[in-house]
Amino acid sequence: MTELLDAIFSRHLPVLPVLLPLFTAVALLLMGDGDGQTSHDGAHFRRCRFLSLSSAVFGAVLAWRLMTEASAGGLNVYPLGGWPAPFGIVLVVDRLSAMMLALTWSIAVPVLWYATGGWDTHGRHFHALFHFQLMGLSGAFVTGDLFNLFVFFEVLLIASYVLLVHGQGRNRFKAGLHYVVLNLVASALFLVGLAVIYGVAGTLNMADLALRVARLGPQEAALFTSGAMVLLVVFGLKAAMVPLYLWLPGTYAAATAPVAALFAIMTKVGVYAIIRVHGVILGDGAGHAALAAEAWLLPLALSTLVLGTLGALAAHSLARLVSYLTVASVGTILVGVGLFTQAAMSAALYYMVHSTLVIAALFLLVELVATQRGDVGDRLQPAAPVAQPMMLGLMTLLGAASAAGLPPLPGFLGKLMILQSSAPAPAQAWIWALVLITGFLTLVGLARAGTILFWNVLPEDTDIRAGGSWRLTSATLGLLALSLVLAAAGSPLKRYTDAAAAQLADRAGNAEAVLGAMGGAGAATMRPYRAGKGDVMLPEAGGKR
Repeated sequence: MTELLDAIFSRHLPVLPVLLPLFTAVALLLMGDGDGQTSHDGAHFRRCRFLSLSSAVFGAVLAWRLMTEASAGGLNVYPLGGWPAPFGIVLVVDRLSAMMLALTWSIAVPVLWYATGGWDTHGRHFHALFHFQLMGLSGAFVTGDLFNLFVFFEVLLIASYVLLVHGQGRNRFKAGLHYVVLNLVASALFLVGLAVIYGVAGTLNMADLALRVARLGPQEAALFTSGAMVLLVVFGLKAAMVPLYLWLPGTYAAATAPVAALFAIMTKVGVYAIIRVHGVILGDGAGHAALAAEAWLLPLALSTLVLGTLGALAAHSLARLVSYLTVASVGTILVGVGLFTQAAMSAALYYMVHSTLVIAALFLLVELVATQRGDVGDRLQPAAPVAQPMMLGLMTLLGAASAAGLPPLPGFLGKLMILQSSAPAPAQAWIWALVLITGFLTLVGLARAGTILFWNVLPEDTDIRAGGSWRLTSATLGLLALSLVLAAAGSPLKRYTDAAAAQLADRAGNAEAVLGAMGGAGAATMRPYRAGKGDVMLPEAGGKR
């Protein structure tokens, strides 16, 4: 019986990170999670918290198991409803998607633990919305179809709209309005881009597109490229890439601490989508449409890095400083992506893991500091000393060193790998100069903030402030500790990202796993492939669908 259950569990593992948060959110809504004011201190709300946290921990276990299986090298392909790709919806877990799942759920657990320190009582249905957000994030990372990528984008965005204004407040509603309007426009453009691509290729399955785009003639390839460039605009907006980044600093600074920390992974969904479309589908081997974004992506990435760093230097509050660091981190990642080599892609993935963890931790740290500075909050101006100067000072020092990329922390290793991988690029001098200069300026901006927060303080007043609770500090320390784990496990992570980059470049192998064994053009034949633990008969790629 145990073996049967384990076989069923293993077979359906790819879909569980999507179904688990969905069922958890529905259960929380049925239980009445967040009844406004009546149940926050009662046994009922504690049960809701327990269910939410237990589900998040279980989801993290599932994600890490998927990453363990993906590290063996195969693709875990799950055809929903038993319909083979490209006819039906298919979920695909490769090394990249498994890594993003593990990163998402590893952030979700400490962030949710932090939220149970009180933020989940500031509005209705926080936990249900949190899990709907996790559903959208997980679905975006495992879907093998561009249209379903759009669907999961909408799921996570709808949840983020409400989470952004959770706790209310004028600034949050103002930022939320801008955020909603921009994303509605982006969603409309997303559909336009998908329509163009489908009209040319006749499919939206990513593995199928990677095959078909190479066969397009010059005119068809030009039209396909125009649709893909529309998608680049959409993904660039969601990733906060120049010139579409201006919405992020105000939005993330206005959000509550746990929401902003969870949002640290949202910009990476845009980066992930750019990798899938422009790094894989339109990568080397895409025929007339190959590397369509090459002339644009690297200059935009370097501009994002520079403007994000300058914004951090000019920030007048700690939350906006961290928000601009989020923009700068996206620029650094996209520098690696924009070089369009396996070595650079591996370096970008390595840096993405580190930067997402550090940014999430810094958003939690912002509130820990702000609540101990009285009415001044997180504004970068002198105030009375914080109640926990030693603990918060060391946490800020670690976060700042990680964000600036000081050795031997993972940020330094990630940037060094990006610089080394830029050797063949004509823009190598620009890359080295801007990455090094922005790293130094980031250090200057964070040192300035730390000096104001912990050294340039006013005489103590009579208001005795309490330190942060153990729940809040442990969650923040947990995320910072994960960044230290990355430093200790730098070599295994580097081997994993190397293998992930090589797997992304293997267009034929990916298509064979998703669509079936590939042969020449002609009538479709049926070949078995591994889907979970069972074999499914699929039409061979190359036949007409």
